[in-house]
Amino acid sequence: MTSGFRGAIFDVDGVLVDSPHERAWREALDDLMRTDWSDIAGRTLYAPDRFTSQVYRSVVAGKPRLSGAQAALQYFEVDDAKQRADVYARRKQRMVLDLIQAGEFSAYPDALRFAMATRARRIPLAAASSSKNVGLMLRRIRLDTFAAEHGIAHDFLQPDLTLIDIFAADVSGRDLAHGKPHPEIFLTAAEELGTPPSSCVVFEDAVAGIAAAKAGGMAAVGVARADDQEELSLAGADLVVARLDDVDVEQLLRGRLLSRRTA
Repeated sequence: MTSGFRGAIFDVDGVLVDSPHERAWREALDDLMRTDWSDIAGRTLYAPDRFTSQVYRSVVAGKPRLSGAQAALQYFEVDDAKQRADVYARRKQRMVLDLIQAGEFSAYPDALRFAMATRARRIPLAAASSSKNVGLMLRRIRLDTFAAEHGIAHDFLQPDLTLIDIFAADVSGRDLAHGKPHPEIFLTAAEELGTPPSSCVVFEDAVAGIAAAKAGGMAAVGVARADDQEELSLAGADLVVARLDDVDVEQLLRGRLLSRRTA
């Protein structure tokens, strides 16, 4: 690619925001196993300490809510997982909304710096998360105050600017026919940016998201916030970084994915 990337598509949970989704998935299942589903708990592989972050990342993360619920129940060999998934998904949603309203989330500073730097270079941004709760979080993350506190200056910064405001498109939580690892959500984002998929780069922290980006013919950067570089590389990521500050923004303009640590 010689003309440079013309679209940057971001997953949100684990990439831009340290969200309460993992906590809500874990606590919702634990609550069900102690109450409504206590009669089947002993017939499953579930135990609180078995629902690890690694299980969340490999089984649930990146998938639409109902698919994630069913996948988790199947992983723990819960009887009638498909039928029980809706109850689990709704319990999780109530919990995550309560946590978001309580402010139990935070933006990654490196992600805010990188998103603003990318936007400053006139590369259109899109948010593409399977979660329907993205807007609630992004509207509460103030870029104007963050920039002032960190001495960051960009021509688009203005009072009351929030993270959602710098995205040209937001397809998060859409009721699409297919969830990740199918590429539909990323192809939809590219279409709304008016950019060919081959000119887009996707930033993801989940294996399912990396697979979706590659299936859509897009470049993919794995954000290994959980020391899962190997898993993201094996999924097909073109570049894996520990944080977004490591991505060389200037090289995006040349259509190249390079780490600032090795560039």
